[in-house]
Amino acid sequence: MRILLAAAACLWLASCGTPPPVSIASGAVPSQVPPPVEAQLRQIGRVVAPPPTAALYAPLQQREPYAGVRVLRDQRFGADARHLLDVFTPEAATGARRPVLVFVHGGAFTGGARRAGDSPFYDNVMLWAVKNGMVGVNTTYRLAPQHPWPAAQEDLRDAVAWIRQNIAAHGGDPGRIYLMGHSAGAAHVAQYIGHAQFHAAPGGGVAGAIMLSGIFDPATAQVNPPLQAYFGTDAGRYPAMSALPGMVRSRVPMLLAFAELDPSDFHEQTEQARGLLCEARRCPPLLQLQGHSHMSEVYAINTPDTALTDAIRAFVQR
Repeated sequence: MRILLAAAACLWLASCGTPPPVSIASGAVPSQVPPPVEAQLRQIGRVVAPPPTAALYAPLQQREPYAGVRVLRDQRFGADARHLLDVFTPEAATGARRPVLVFVHGGAFTGGARRAGDSPFYDNVMLWAVKNGMVGVNTTYRLAPQHPWPAAQEDLRDAVAWIRQNIAAHGGDPGRIYLMGHSAGAAHVAQYIGHAQFHAAPGGGVAGAIMLSGIFDPATAQVNPPLQAYFGTDAGRYPAMSALPGMVRSRVPMLLAFAELDPSDFHEQTEQARGLLCEARRCPPLLQLQGHSHMSEVYAINTPDTALTDAIRAFVQR
């Protein structure tokens, strides 16, 4: 297995380039997961399993120092210790300002980080963004249960405000900010889009929202300790916290995705959100990433597995 993974890593890293733009089509996206990796993902099953999944994908990722990429870490956007973000830009100066991809990590509302130690995750998302003509911003937020709803939305508001005020100095376009959230991060992006009181600017101040395997409505989600840690134990308050009514009203373009091997709640929540948006004639693309699991869909970014990133690039460029 190690030999196969190492060979895959060499082939994948050698072929990383910028393919031409593609259109976004909803539906099942055929698996591009290397067969030995997909076999391991299917053995792990329909669960959220960061460590074993990271072990499969870490050999396929770049390690610092990153050639051609400048990384500005730990930029402070607020007073809390977690009010930090990293900015990724090309080393070589470019002319036109670039769109900005802001990644919001997951972690079951109670954990997670934009980076842990020397892990390649989630620098991999930022490296892909720079290679594909963007400025990357990796941000974090306060965690439950110490900081329940709406702390993360307040933090995302402050991060967006910082980006709007400062990103031009890093070659980014403050008028083209795209939020990209995964898991709990997708829930936080949805909450930000869906509740106008958290907006950093009228309409949200962003050009688009990409939500991967998120929870959009705590009232219909499976009740579990992480959900209750953030949204509380009083289910009677959940409908008012739902992101869905505000998402339907929002004019922000959206892109939705989930993984074939996601736990079922992520499938159901995403399909519920898309159904309501389609009823409102605001039907966003929905990708069903075959062969992928909850974690592999983001750990695969910045490898030649472009099942997800082709759509993200097209979404940003359109």
